[in-house]
Amino acid sequence: MTRVDDKEQAIVDVWHGNAAPWTRAVREQTIESRRLVTDEAIVRAVLAQAPRRVLDVGCGEGWLAHRLSKAGLQVTGVDTVPELLVAARMQGGDFRELSYADLAAGALPERFDAVICNFSLLGKASVDDLLKAMPTMLQPGGVLLIQTLHPLADSSALYLDGWRDGSWAGCGDGFGQAAPWYFRTLAGWQASFAAAGLYISALDEPLHPRTGRPASIVFILKAATQVSA
Repeated sequence: MTRVDDKEQAIVDVWHGNAAPWTRAVREQTIESRRLVTDEAIVRAVLAQAPRRVLDVGCGEGWLAHRLSKAGLQVTGVDTVPELLVAARMQGGDFRELSYADLAAGALPERFDAVICNFSLLGKASVDDLLKAMPTMLQPGGVLLIQTLHPLADSSALYLDGWRDGSWAGCGDGFGQAAPWYFRTLAGWQASFAAAGLYISALDEPLHPRTGRPASIVFILKAATQVSA
């Protein structure tokens, strides 16, 4: 039987092995939902907050960080996959190799007006630990923006929190094994936020223009209690 911590490690291992095809898929805009909906949804959500300094958690090959930098924001990107960071740094910018465990342990001393997790929260314990560290990473009045798969989008199992098998369907060619991911119901997300001292100040449900169904959900969160520096 696969242990839960094995699944957390499998997520990281899979991204190490699929960095090149993922970078190609993003830069060639292969993924329809990103091209039509979700890329612009997260950019709009961030810019609407008018932040100056931004942290992109799980920045991958850096597309969002570069896009926000061109809009005049000061952006730091962090990821745990060196191959993705190499691709990100080719276009310049501040990109650092840090894991979610590093962030949860306080390895990044700076505070930010906005922290972004754009389809980058895939695990269970790793995500819960990261969320609990978020209040210490935000400036007073700062926001955490999370874009993730809409809870209604997964019809492969009962509507219950739990691990799911991953898939690269719709991402193009060249991918290997897909990573497992931890599915959260809306109530599951709310419970994780509450346990981390965060509350939902707003949310958006961007719709796919062809199906009329939610392509994602965007949570905009704030710390319930401001943590002193």
